[in-house]
Amino acid sequence: MAETRRYITKEELEKHNTAGDLWISIQGKIYNVTYWANDHPGGQLPLLSLAGQDVTDAFVAYHPGTAWKYLDKFFTGFYLKDYTVSEVSEDFRKLAAEFSKSGLFEKKGHVVFVTLCLVVMMFCLSVYGVLCSDSRSVRLVCGGLMGLMWIQSGWIGHDSGHYQVMSSRGFNCLVQILSGNCLAGVGIGWWKCNHNAHHIACNSLDYDPDLQHMPFFAVSSKFFSSITSCFYDRKLNFDSVSRFLVSYQHWTFYPVMCLARINLFAQSFLILLSKKKLSTNRGLEFLGLVVFWTWYPLLVSCLPSWGERIIFVVASFSVTGIQHVQFCLNHFSSSVYVGPPSGNNWFEKQTEGTLNISCSPWMDWFHGGLQFQVEHHLFPRLPRCQLRRVSPFIRELCKKHNLPYNMVSFWKANAMTLETLRTAALQARDLTNPVPKNLVWEAVNTHG
Repeated sequence: MAETRRYITKEELEKHNTAGDLWISIQGKIYNVTYWANDHPGGQLPLLSLAGQDVTDAFVAYHPGTAWKYLDKFFTGFYLKDYTVSEVSEDFRKLAAEFSKSGLFEKKGHVVFVTLCLVVMMFCLSVYGVLCSDSRSVRLVCGGLMGLMWIQSGWIGHDSGHYQVMSSRGFNCLVQILSGNCLAGVGIGWWKCNHNAHHIACNSLDYDPDLQHMPFFAVSSKFFSSITSCFYDRKLNFDSVSRFLVSYQHWTFYPVMCLARINLFAQSFLILLSKKKLSTNRGLEFLGLVVFWTWYPLLVSCLPSWGERIIFVVASFSVTGIQHVQFCLNHFSSSVYVGPPSGNNWFEKQTEGTLNISCSPWMDWFHGGLQFQVEHHLFPRLPRCQLRRVSPFIRELCKKHNLPYNMVSFWKANAMTLETLRTAALQARDLTNPVPKNLVWEAVNTHG
């Protein structure tokens, strides 16, 4: 006699949405991942963000086929009643299966090797120029070269955080520590925690940390109500200081981006000193940061004067600021929402919240894969070298289901980002108390 299946409703599943009682549904089967959440390689937060929901699309996007065999030990014996799959999700899963069958997730090409060679070359040239050249101009260029090296090492960290770029997991972790912690001073543990939360809750104002830049920036007037960040677990206060800074954010955007590296340095240490569980080795990460904060200050101290030292640091920070701008272009001007992400509209939210950058293939090195942000968000495990290849399939799928597939030039993306910031800035000024007006005030507020 066939075994009778036991079912629970969607409403019953939604009740299991806390850290102490965390259930999810994958293809209609209910799994209890309460105790697994702490050991989840992607961290606890992605699971909490989608707790009490069907997460099939997110699971397909983030996990290789080998992960399915581990699900049975979490199976509760329950099935989701009236489980259905939308046409969009069905097509998305078919496309993921086709990519997997074609071996696209395993075909990583030589991008990482070439990038690693570039990083080593730029690092050596920068150090050699500082130590051996008598020319101020050469040493200034070396500062910029250092910033360019940080950008390329950032792409390696980004790739290796999403999929295994090396032959083994241990070697992959070593490359992460070397390229991130040791060479760039950015902790891979912080990056994974932050970036996974961003991908799961793409452009959610209260769940996506990549949009939470108060008091300096607000991409939406919804931030003016002092919403609570579910990532930082604190209220993002919109006080008088925030109001003033946001009011001029379209003017301060690029200068702040030149110094944005400082925030990454701070966040890398803060998360290591916190009680958050990380998927990386805390001691190894801390050692990597110590290595960076040993060689970089020593290199700067080798410059002959304080003036040159300051210029070198500013040059390296400013050049790497280009990468921080790139991160913002893909999302700041896209659709935003408030609330937790939903597992039922994974494809829709990823396409609505992202912006592609059009560029020639020879410029792919500059964008590091971010130019295909829609493709990357839908298939984060897909190697960078495959994104251009799958782009037509994603575009066609979006067209079929009448979903946005937004792509603009690099310069247009900058203009759109500034316009988004300007709109929010003018809205912030409307909330301020009247102040004495002068000619400078009139000029700024008339022309934005």
